[in-house]
Amino acid sequence: MSASSTPAPSAPAQPNTRLHAMLHGPILPTLVRMAWPNMLMLLAQSGTALVETWFISRLGTGALAGVALVTPLLMLMQNMSQGAMGGGISAAVARALGAGRRDMADRLVLHALAINVCLGLAFTAVFLLLGRQIYTLLGARGEALQSALTYSNVIFSGVTLMWVMNTLASVVRGTGNMMVPGAVICGGALLVVVPLSPCLIFGLGPFPRLGIAGAGWALLTYYGIGTAILAWYCVSGRNPARLRRAAMQPALLGDILRVGGLAALNPILTNGLIALITALVGAYAGTAALAGYGTAARLEYLLLPIAFGLGAPMVAMVGSNIGAGQHQRAVRTALTGGAVAFAIGETVGLAAALWPQAWLRLFDDDPAMLATGSVYLHIVGPFYGFFAMGFAMYFASQGAGRLKWPLLAGLARLAVAVGAGALVLHATGSLRALFAVSAVAMVLYGGLILRAVASGGWAPARSATGQAVPAAR
Repeated sequence: MSASSTPAPSAPAQPNTRLHAMLHGPILPTLVRMAWPNMLMLLAQSGTALVETWFISRLGTGALAGVALVTPLLMLMQNMSQGAMGGGISAAVARALGAGRRDMADRLVLHALAINVCLGLAFTAVFLLLGRQIYTLLGARGEALQSALTYSNVIFSGVTLMWVMNTLASVVRGTGNMMVPGAVICGGALLVVVPLSPCLIFGLGPFPRLGIAGAGWALLTYYGIGTAILAWYCVSGRNPARLRRAAMQPALLGDILRVGGLAALNPILTNGLIALITALVGAYAGTAALAGYGTAARLEYLLLPIAFGLGAPMVAMVGSNIGAGQHQRAVRTALTGGAVAFAIGETVGLAAALWPQAWLRLFDDDPAMLATGSVYLHIVGPFYGFFAMGFAMYFASQGAGRLKWPLLAGLARLAVAVGAGALVLHATGSLRALFAVSAVAMVLYGGLILRAVASGGWAPARSATGQAVPAAR
């Protein structure tokens, strides 16, 4: 079935109040109302990861260092499936609904699942086959390497479940519904991972003592339950975009990949930066310093729930407004969300800079770990607002299909933080200098994306499916 034979637009069976609010409601109240369940979900998810890290830290510094190596790669999967490909899915669904094409929104669900299942299986193969080489390149040795491999092999054996769960959640978010995915993901994190993780790590009650592998099995259980609930919701017809059988159409695959495929580069750049800085710190200062930087940088991941909590509604709001031809309203939505993200991110960063050990001592009290982590937060924390703003506005750019400048900003941040940072570290031998370069790179990232969005230019064009959307550039 070709794009040219696509059926005529179909009207929803009943008024879509969420779509009406995205197209015509006041921007800030609508954004906040959509963002809070999404933000709560991701804060619970990140908080759960921190609780899990605290349990793992009871196994020793080597285990903590191993998890610090796996975490950027696991977050890469999370960000790619939820933020990058997920944003492409949400944007495509939102544009279809904004243009009144509910039949197309239905067909996009199956196409999204096909893409993400293939990606999940591909990453499973990569990390099971090449895990030892990957973690060795990142600086793991001895106990840290063994811990990283044990944890990684469990997680990546079932990482496709994460991809499928986040696919379905993104479909629901594209309709403007943040509550259902928020409840499923937040509830699963609190009701499954938090109680099950210590049981499997330490062998509490009838559960076997699995050590660091137990943390991985708890996560896979959570992904499986979340997938089942969201699949039922999309099949049942309760969601405006339904999961149903349909012929595969290259045009619909392209409509998702046009944005999601390009957007997948952003989490690679973001998490690759942290992984490479981790390797630099480990090679220069050893395992304890590596654990210190890794633990401090985990606070950066707490900014992702803030950015994504605002960003996912921004994808839906910007996408639906672009689909409806309301381009100036789309730009105002992006700038409003970016300003809110900056304020929240800056508050978190300043608190971390003033009281770094309040965070670091939650995980370990090794003097070298505390020293390295404190230096990092003192220097980089005051600039966290730029990272949160840039990341939130990157999601808005997904909704508009304008990804050139967000991706160039991510590449510039990577080049400065890792490239210039490595040169500075080699020349001075100072971790302080390395972290100062990281702060400059963070400001550059946020500033470039802000300038790109504020300059406008989200003009209409035609997608492969005939929708009035901008080309991805």
